[in-house]
Amino acid sequence: MADIPDAPDAAGGRSFRTARLIPHLVLFAAILIIWEAAVRTGLITSIIVPMPSKIGAAIWELYVAKGTIYKHFFITLTEAVVGFAIGAAVAISLAVFSALSETFKRYVAPYAIVLNVTPGIALTPIIIAWFGFGMGSKIALAAVISFFPIFVNTLTGLIQRDEDREELFRSLGGSERQIFAKLRLPAALPLLFAGLKIGLTTALIGAVVAEFAQATDGVGVLMSRFSFQLNMAASLATLLSMTLIGLILFYSMEFLDDRIVFWRRETRRAAKSRAKTRRWKAQMGE
Repeated sequence: MADIPDAPDAAGGRSFRTARLIPHLVLFAAILIIWEAAVRTGLITSIIVPMPSKIGAAIWELYVAKGTIYKHFFITLTEAVVGFAIGAAVAISLAVFSALSETFKRYVAPYAIVLNVTPGIALTPIIIAWFGFGMGSKIALAAVISFFPIFVNTLTGLIQRDEDREELFRSLGGSERQIFAKLRLPAALPLLFAGLKIGLTTALIGAVVAEFAQATDGVGVLMSRFSFQLNMAASLATLLSMTLIGLILFYSMEFLDDRIVFWRRETRRAAKSRAKTRRWKAQMGE
């Protein structure tokens, strides 16, 4: 009797992911090679768009040779995180009160909309005048810009009510406070974390915009200095540092989302398991 092959294991899953990653790496390498050749042959002016090799050398200088970036990196990271924490605390608090009281929501929502439609960049001079040239103005602008997406997503999640489940809670003797804490709030967590991810990245935008306007330290300041010197390789290397900060912030929140909203993780794992089984059956000709 012929042996029945096992379903794909973890090693098979890793090899599948590696196979999917290879085309992306090849495409990225091809773009870098074409870019380098275009600048070296003069098709692109090196003053405007430097060669990837020059950008790589600038990254090495910023991070290894001189280590210039670290002070500015952590200042910008601190401004974005603290501003986000303040904006998120205010947004979530107002969203909870709005979900619990229709009257409160009716008075707060218009001001939140006005704050959202007002361009954050336009607020920069006013916030700098109020909070000065230090970290306070950067934190304040980060908090203001990160507020609205967190407020809207949290409120949307809280007001989407499942009447059947709430009736089941009441039939089991659950109070309104228990219904809110154990049913409505957990159900709102996926939308809340979606808002937190958006708010965290917009907080970084607010901090960097304030640094561009007026500051002495920060990644935005460093990038402005290099741009004024027409050192575009170092300027783009600094821009990549901003991207790195954004990735750190986003995936930190993604990690918290995965751990706190754990039931979605189990759902995703079940879906991946079903997909692997279907691929395995297809390979076996079933």
